[in-house]
Amino acid sequence: MTRPHFSAAEYQQRLSAVRREMGRRGLDVLLLSAPENIFYLTGLDHWGYFAPHLLMVPAEGEMTLVTRAMEKVTVANQVATARFEGHSDHETVADGFARALTTSRRPRPESIGIESWSAGLPHGLALLLQTRAPFARWSNASGLVDDIRQVKSPAEQAYLREAARLSDAGAAAAIEAARAGASERHIAAESERAMIEAGGTFPGFGPFVRSTARLGEEHTSWSDTRLADGDALFLELTGCAARYHAPLGRLIHIGRAPKEAYEMAAVSRAAFEAVLGALRDGVLARDVYAAWQSVVDRAGLAHYRRHHCGYLVGIGFPPSWTGGNTVTGLRHDSDRAIRTGMSFHVLSWLMGTGRGDFFISNAVLLTESGAEVLTRTPSEVTIR
Repeated sequence: MTRPHFSAAEYQQRLSAVRREMGRRGLDVLLLSAPENIFYLTGLDHWGYFAPHLLMVPAEGEMTLVTRAMEKVTVANQVATARFEGHSDHETVADGFARALTTSRRPRPESIGIESWSAGLPHGLALLLQTRAPFARWSNASGLVDDIRQVKSPAEQAYLREAARLSDAGAAAAIEAARAGASERHIAAESERAMIEAGGTFPGFGPFVRSTARLGEEHTSWSDTRLADGDALFLELTGCAARYHAPLGRLIHIGRAPKEAYEMAAVSRAAFEAVLGALRDGVLARDVYAAWQSVVDRAGLAHYRRHHCGYLVGIGFPPSWTGGNTVTGLRHDSDRAIRTGMSFHVLSWLMGTGRGDFFISNAVLLTESGAEVLTRTPSEVTIR
């Protein structure tokens, strides 16, 4: 048995919280398919999620984890909170679900919830599942577990701090490698090497490493491009500890930086500090964004808007560190209440302003004492 990331008591507390919400919604069974939510309740940490998984959570009694039969050893080594139901490769996870229902000693469920918006639940599979239990009422339970896991326990917070240490190690290696003549590929490799050797595991996203010609690309990474004097280099990366992420981002200048970079850096850092000041228990996400935007407006950039100034982070599996296939952002239109124990990737992004470029981002944890910046990589204008 692999040593679990969390204590049996913590897993039981999580399951109890899920079951309380199931009771509020009148669900007899909850079917989880999002890797992050399955991990949250079982600790299953592997790459096998490319094939659909189902965690059957009954209102009472033992959970059942349905996967390909070949995952039996991994599940036996990692999972102590659920029994295993394997299906052969000529079957689907729906067949395993049907067997689990048949062998269960519990009454047939009258109400079943599924994660309709999970990337782990293809449309065809969702339809097939419902044919295996036509006697039940099916409903969308997307977000049920996601909302519960937004507030991090002390044990989770410890992993976030470890992930931040790894992020700083990766950023330091990337910055050290960034110089005229170095390739984006080499910089990415050095970053990954440093985080792995420091004790990290694979993150939800690989590092984003882009130079001047591709600064505006949101989700692409390294190429064979070599840096030249005067280039800017975009770095955004995260360490990963026990599936917990603490992203950071920096803009690095090669050889020299234009004076506009210093002007935008001052605005970016002031706006970041405004977010930290606004992050308090009970405030709304839109008010946090407003604090960021007000600094930008006062700097004469009232035309500049971003879709958010950060988002919640924590558990993540490829292809994302955002915690699933959605982004829970600090947006101008979000009425989500901020709670102590939430963790964020806070971004103060001023790119394409017409007056210069700069951005910083850090992992931030809201504690009883206020917003704590977990990542420590220097945020001033950096020239290599």
